[in-house]
Amino acid sequence: MKILLLGANGQVGFELARSLAPLGELYPATRDGYRPSRVRCLVADLADPQMLGDTLHDVAPDIVVNAAAYTAVDRAEDDEGIADAVNRQSLVVLGSWAARSKALVVHYSTDYVFDGQGSRPYREDDATAPLGVYGRSKLAGEQALRESGCDHLIFRTAWVYAARGQNFLRTMLRLAGERDQVRIVDDQRGAPTPARLIASATALALARWLASDASRRAETLGTYHLCAQGECTWYEFARSIFQRADSAVLIGHKPAIFPITTAEYPTRARRPAYSVLDTKRIRETFGLHLPPWEEGLDAVIGELATMQSR
Repeated sequence: MKILLLGANGQVGFELARSLAPLGELYPATRDGYRPSRVRCLVADLADPQMLGDTLHDVAPDIVVNAAAYTAVDRAEDDEGIADAVNRQSLVVLGSWAARSKALVVHYSTDYVFDGQGSRPYREDDATAPLGVYGRSKLAGEQALRESGCDHLIFRTAWVYAARGQNFLRTMLRLAGERDQVRIVDDQRGAPTPARLIASATALALARWLASDASRRAETLGTYHLCAQGECTWYEFARSIFQRADSAVLIGHKPAIFPITTAEYPTRARRPAYSVLDTKRIRETFGLHLPPWEEGLDAVIGELATMQSR
């Protein structure tokens, strides 16, 4: 079983490189051809369709896990071409190749396909209505993969963070060392989801899919929501980060934190006000346990504390 992992240097990709390894022969690929510590790997730039096609041809994987994406939400508003190339056009190439080659594609999407006007967790079949370029490009990528006719699993997730990379948690830890007070949006709700949870859930779902017969495999293809359980606002998440980081001695002091509205923190792109995703389908289909977001935060803080002690 050959597994091609695209975006192996990203938050989710880094964790997938570990969780997918037991399932087969793993081929990590990054945009510049290097893994952490400058270890060489395959090159796959999703903005270059020819390069992506060449990589697919050379590896001839049985499964492609696509953890690569253009995720600069604000910058996408002024850079629609590259967002479309990475988030949509690459899925046209990938889906077409996978359909011809009878390969499975595992792809990650986002809560930004919804407008955030809901009042209960979004289900997979709820109407989509992205608010900006990023969300539209991710939705178009989903549609391209479906229209290709290839076997696929699309996992929508939200509020992703990790001990590495650029994310909300690491930004809060940095601000704790720079400021005595911070102002955080308190009228957007979601479920903070660790990259490691996404990777481990993906590996378990994939293992159970592979262990199924052809009929069961066909039944379980499609779109799923994959997030931690529960919900909070960015302000509540930040408050929990500071509390746990202070206890773990990751920060020198807890800055004062004040809730603000979205209107008080304008951004180039509009954000969904409500990003909670209903995960019932993935939990029941693959028998997954998705812990509360607080447990995930405890684990990531613990990982950071271990890294610091070393």
